[in-house]
Amino acid sequence: MCFLCLWDSRADSEHYTKKIWPPRERFVPGECNVEHAPLVNPSKIILPPLHIKLGLVKNFVKKLKPDGKGMQHLRNKFPRLSDAKLKEGVFVGPQIRKLINDNDFEKSLQPLEKAAWKSIKNVVSGFLGNHKADNYQELITKLMDSFQKMGVRQSFKIHLLDSHLDFFPENLGAVSDEQGERFHQDIAAMERRYQGRWDEGMLSDHCWFLMRENKDYEFNRKSNFAKNKGTKHMA
Repeated sequence: MCFLCLWDSRADSEHYTKKIWPPRERFVPGECNVEHAPLVNPSKIILPPLHIKLGLVKNFVKKLKPDGKGMQHLRNKFPRLSDAKLKEGVFVGPQIRKLINDNDFEKSLQPLEKAAWKSIKNVVSGFLGNHKADNYQELITKLMDSFQKMGVRQSFKIHLLDSHLDFFPENLGAVSDEQGERFHQDIAAMERRYQGRWDEGMLSDHCWFLMRENKDYEFNRKSNFAKNKGTKHMA
């Protein structure tokens, strides 16, 4: 569901061709895919540029051939990622930055894939940052055209770029979601440690991890390990 218009996510034949959809004027549960009344006014919703970037790369990678050179390059570059995550394009911010700066990845792509990847990089540098390029609308139009030729399915995040450019803030670099990205990375490490046993213990472990990282936090109990160790050496 789009909170700005009546975009139909299942109307694949109209994606990339129909840019203007009827505006969404009300949120009535049970009508137009609305399940619950919204908790936030749609006009106050902030679009994090990092998540838009992750959505672009995710849908692009999902259209790569599983046995192609591009996918093989991803397997070699991120050996710790499972094959299931690679096929679904599940990456985090630092991995996306590494991929954008990797010229060998671009060389491993087919012509249509290479054109779409170049368009992604141009949109990232010319729109999803502190400064908008003078031709940012043209860059996004080329991205949509390359995605359509490649057969990339239009997700909600791609739809926002295609139909709601005026909703994005003037300076996307002013919106930071580093804390959310940091949480994803920390929880990913916790998941590996707990190996699927996700319960309240994992969440409490994460909370204590944050408290231990806070140097200004004073604990009620302090360890005398260093003091006792020094006394032992003196003895």
